[in-house]
Amino acid sequence: MEKQHISGSPVFPSALQFPERTSEEQIESALNSLAIGRDRWPQIDLTERISLLDEIHRDMSTQASRWVDVSRQAKVIPDGSQAVGEEWMQVAQVFRMLRILRQSLIQIRRDGKPRLPYPLGMTPGGQVTAKVFPRNWSDRLLYRGITAEIRMQPEVSIDEVEAEQAWIYHEEPKVRGICLVLAAGNISTISVVDFMYKLFVENQVVILKTNPVNAYINPVIEKGFQALIKRDFLKIIYGGPEEGSILCRHDRVDHIHLTGSDKTFEAILFGAGTEGQRRKTAGTPLLKKQVTAELGNISPVIVVPGPWKAKDFRTQGTKLASWLTVNAGFNCLSPRLVIQHSAWQERHRLSESIGGVLSRVPVRKAYYPGAEQRFAEFTKHHPDARKFGNATPGCLPWTYIEGIDPANTEEICFRQEAFCSLMAETGLDAGSVAEFIAKAVKFVNNNVWGSLVMSILVHPDSLNDPDISAALEAAVDELRYGTICINLRAEYAYLLAVTPWGAFPGHNMYDIQSGKGVVNNLLMFRSPQKSVIRGPFNPFPDPVAATSGNLAEFGRKLAGFEDNPTVFKLPGLLYTAMHG
Repeated sequence: MEKQHISGSPVFPSALQFPERTSEEQIESALNSLAIGRDRWPQIDLTERISLLDEIHRDMSTQASRWVDVSRQAKVIPDGSQAVGEEWMQVAQVFRMLRILRQSLIQIRRDGKPRLPYPLGMTPGGQVTAKVFPRNWSDRLLYRGITAEIRMQPEVSIDEVEAEQAWIYHEEPKVRGICLVLAAGNISTISVVDFMYKLFVENQVVILKTNPVNAYINPVIEKGFQALIKRDFLKIIYGGPEEGSILCRHDRVDHIHLTGSDKTFEAILFGAGTEGQRRKTAGTPLLKKQVTAELGNISPVIVVPGPWKAKDFRTQGTKLASWLTVNAGFNCLSPRLVIQHSAWQERHRLSESIGGVLSRVPVRKAYYPGAEQRFAEFTKHHPDARKFGNATPGCLPWTYIEGIDPANTEEICFRQEAFCSLMAETGLDAGSVAEFIAKAVKFVNNNVWGSLVMSILVHPDSLNDPDISAALEAAVDELRYGTICINLRAEYAYLLAVTPWGAFPGHNMYDIQSGKGVVNNLLMFRSPQKSVIRGPFNPFPDPVAATSGNLAEFGRKLAGFEDNPTVFKLPGLLYTAMHG
């Protein structure tokens, strides 16, 4: 059964002003330069590409503090706030991505493909799996208890997975064209992850236009990635929808990759308004170009009932509240819908724990355009929503909507991504815990918009019950999401930089939902289906919790470690993590 009556991401208004705009003449000049780079890029051998990454790394090391400073200013994060640690973790991700990509290229040069830390395996159902995390000693120490595997498309064999890894470095044609990357405005690393993937994994040179909301990061990127810009492999454009439209329809642009809203995707392919809807219905898109996209999600969290003690409710409530408050709630992977067993007598204890944590977290500037209007729309439908924090002008309270009706197919919390400081909760009837898990899987697959990422919370003692254990593994098999996180915040799927990031495969341009294609696939698998990332139910310590007093220091030290991972940096980093 496919999802029906789904509306998707909100229509995001444009930024109120554009600090800088690139003229049509400058756009034309950039594309002319990229046309030269497009033909040269495939001739850049692996040794030179590795040298390029080394040059980028050196340049980025000079920009790390600036990256954090401009991000903090743009998002109005107070000086001294623990939230600045989130921005340092963005820098850490860039360094980690560069390092893993460099390792992959070295291994391709030596062995023809990136090396896997474990042999390929098979699920009981015959699906090829690649365990990709932890990779080394530092992963085991820093990310204790976290594992990650990638499941391939069901029809692919182990031999095919091995033969097709790093396919772009072995197949013709070598020239893959110019890709327009349209990057979303919420997370500063999105544009970097996207253009580096297109360049080094798909062999396309890139013209980048970020959302005006995060154009503030472009001057930092221009310094940190000047090695690519000065060689005509990357160009950066400033502006809004008009500049984006010029680029999308330009003859020199061969491919488009979009991170943002499904509404933007449809406007690019079919045009806006009633005429665009007519073209979509008629199956006559304006563009014939290849378009890949990551378009958001109503990220659900299935909570499996179990023998939870008081500390478990505190820990899981802190987890869920912390997942929401990252980046002020402006993430496609922020938890939006908590799904519980309606008969669980402890159901309300978790909700109370979430609320208790949210009440202690300072409210944040609602910097993303349209946030206040979206918030008003959701709270109009749910006037009884619980609000936490002292919401001053320009800030929104943390908000929790409890007990929404799962039978209401028109429920806004199932149909539209909130993309602000808000999450909801619902309960499903079931005769047993195993039955609840099965029902929850069907519910999110069929009734909740999107297929990007979802999470499951399950107590380890619950898995001693063979029925619950079997139900959980069946859920992992059946969930139609690109990433499934068990007992772990979805940000790790992005931060670890070893699992592909994108929608569950199968969407087409007429029902795009969370998009098509992947990024972050630095081990270069050709046919990934989903990633499964597991973590400890009760992590100790949890330095990235919203209640941590050391988040800023931990983020800064993590960025320093990922910049130059040495054993000498670990004691200080681990000490900071354990004393939050």
